[in-house]
Amino acid sequence: MTTNLEVLGQTIKRAQYRNHRTMDAALQDVGISLVQWDALRAIERMPHASGHDLAVATFQSDQSFGTLANRLLARGLITRSSGRGRRLEHALTDAGRAALQDGYRVASGVLDELFAPLDEDRRAALLEALQALTADAPPA
Repeated sequence: MTTNLEVLGQTIKRAQYRNHRTMDAALQDVGISLVQWDALRAIERMPHASGHDLAVATFQSDQSFGTLANRLLARGLITRSSGRGRRLEHALTDAGRAALQDGYRVASGVLDELFAPLDEDRRAALLEALQALTADAPPA
C-alpha cells in the first residue's frame, strides 16, 4: 500500500497547528505569545545576533522580526545596541530572562500533554523521521 503523501503533508500541518495553538494559549497565562517566546529563545541561543539572523532562526521576515523586536523592547524584555555598521544586536534583559523561564515551565507541561499519545519509542521514531525530512533544509 502506498502512503498518500497529500494526507501525510496535511497531517504534519495539522499536528504543527495543534502544537502552535495549544502552546500559544498556554503561554498567555504568563503574558507572552508563542511568537514572543520563540524570539526570546532565539535571542538566548544567539546572544548579540542581528535582527536578520534572528528572523531566519524564528522563520520570520526581517520586517516581521523588527516589528516583534520593537514590541519586546517596549515591554523591557530585550535590549538592542549598535553593532558593526548598521547592525543592531539583541540581548535579553532580566525581565526577558524571567519571561523565557516562565515560558519553559509552561511549555514543558504542554509538550508532555501534546506528545502523551506516543510512547518513547514512537517519539524517537517521529523525531528521527522529521530530522530525515529536514536534514537538507537551511539551518534555522
